[in-house]
Amino acid sequence: MRGTSKNQIYIGTGLAVLATLVWSGNFIIARAVHKTIPPVSLAFYRWATASLLLLPFAYKKFIAELPTMRKHISYLFWVALSGVALFNSFVYIAGHYSPAINLALIGTTSSPIMAIILARIFLKEKITTLRVLGLLVCIAGIVVLLTKGDWNNLLHFQFSKGDYWILLAAFCFAVYSTLVRKKPNSISPGNFLFTIFSGGTILLFPFYLWEQTRSEPVEWNALNIGSILYLGLGTSFIAYLCWNAAIARLGAARTALFGNLIPVFSTLEAVVLLHESVGIIHFISFFLVIAGLAIANLNPNSIRQ
Repeated sequence: MRGTSKNQIYIGTGLAVLATLVWSGNFIIARAVHKTIPPVSLAFYRWATASLLLLPFAYKKFIAELPTMRKHISYLFWVALSGVALFNSFVYIAGHYSPAINLALIGTTSSPIMAIILARIFLKEKITTLRVLGLLVCIAGIVVLLTKGDWNNLLHFQFSKGDYWILLAAFCFAVYSTLVRKKPNSISPGNFLFTIFSGGTILLFPFYLWEQTRSEPVEWNALNIGSILYLGLGTSFIAYLCWNAAIARLGAARTALFGNLIPVFSTLEAVVLLHESVGIIHFISFFLVIAGLAIANLNPNSIRQ
């Protein structure tokens, strides 16, 4: 029994790492195709692909749970709007102005901070001393990145367009993360994903049509088709399945810690694939952010023991 438990831990760990590795590619693609695929179109293609892939697995549950979902239509609307339609669209817009390293660092580190604050306000969750300390360390890491390590830059600091958009994206994902905690138990996990994926796609559709009238037609080459398939199959389908399977084996709290790997993977990918430069400031920011997230997730009882 003990061996089986260890195997489950190893499998869960591998699945969580795989999910974060796949998710990290989202920021790379946001930057890699920003000149060839408009941002709303990229988000629309991503979620339309993911919805079609989920359809064979979820349609029976969708039909069976339709009466329940009608009762929670307002809740599902806000989840689909914040976590699917707006979040990724804003990430892809930010990709037009900021390097992938900044997208990953600012996006994946500021969102948990916002989520903690929103959970305190709307869910009345207790903020422990360790969580506050971790929050401050994370903020310090983000400030180091945005000011390039020169504290004098704080006096004349101005956000770039990309910084504004990725912070807005982070806020939307924080809203989504807060709402997900209130998911009705009567809606199965697979159907929940299919519903918000397809709902987000529908919400994006009119903006996709509007963007088509103002943008150059997408050139359907290997890079663009591969990028959309990666987003739809990888980051929206495989990664979610791996993440949910990891949670089943490790638990939600332990699995959540692996999310700290996303900016690390994204930076390595940006350096290798996009030839973006990385300096000591990025490593200092990494260290502070990951340390802050680790502190925020420490169990006070384990420290006392």
